[in-house]
Amino acid sequence: MNDAPADSPAAGLAAPKPAGAGGWSRRRWLTLIALVFAAQVGFIFALGERHFAPPRTVAHVPALMLADNSDELIGLDNPTLFALPNADDFKPDFHLVTPPSPFRWTESPQWLPPATEGLGAIFTRFMQTNRFAAPVLDFKPQPELSEPTLPVESAPAPDSTLQITGDLAQRRLLAGINLPSLPDNDVLRPEKVQMLVDAAGNVVSVALIEASGLELADSNALAIARAARFAPSSRLTVGQMIFNWRTVPPPATNSPASP
Repeated sequence: MNDAPADSPAAGLAAPKPAGAGGWSRRRWLTLIALVFAAQVGFIFALGERHFAPPRTVAHVPALMLADNSDELIGLDNPTLFALPNADDFKPDFHLVTPPSPFRWTESPQWLPPATEGLGAIFTRFMQTNRFAAPVLDFKPQPELSEPTLPVESAPAPDSTLQITGDLAQRRLLAGINLPSLPDNDVLRPEKVQMLVDAAGNVVSVALIEASGLELADSNALAIARAARFAPSSRLTVGQMIFNWRTVPPPATNSPASP
């Protein structure tokens, strides 16, 4: 007696089918879906309503009408319709045999004459209300008198004076300056000294820019400018001192001999 192997199927039992052998393939499913879609589209076209809704009637729409020359409304544009006579005025209904002729005004213009009685009245009234002085005919004018003018020189100051100009004039002098009179026989010119003052009020530098003509006056001016003291400020200041010296006659050095 032969025994069957362990891995062989038992006698009388059918062999198992491979997986997927009994189901539909993908091609068959796609074909079925396409047929169903085509059937639905056919039903829609076969049973659908093919009548379209009738268009609505348009009502109450503005209309534009062109008037011809025979329309009476065109005559309303004439500005002289009610001011001048017209051939169509008082036209009866039976006057339809011949077409009316166009109206033409043939009368020549009649100009109003000017009012001659008022010519020159405005000019006459103007001349009566406005009096004008008559020109004086002076054929021999009076001679013009003239007199020589002499230059008036100002009298010399009784004392020597000092004037401060420029930005330095805004700063106050801490001590007064008394200027002496200088011995000389001539009048001295004004003397100008340029000055530079620091923030503390001390004179940094002096320079003589215009001399008076007397060496003593020049040295005194420079000495007075160096010794001056001003009120403190926040910056350097530049200015000028102008000296007007008063001169007196110098004393006699030699006495006359006794007889």
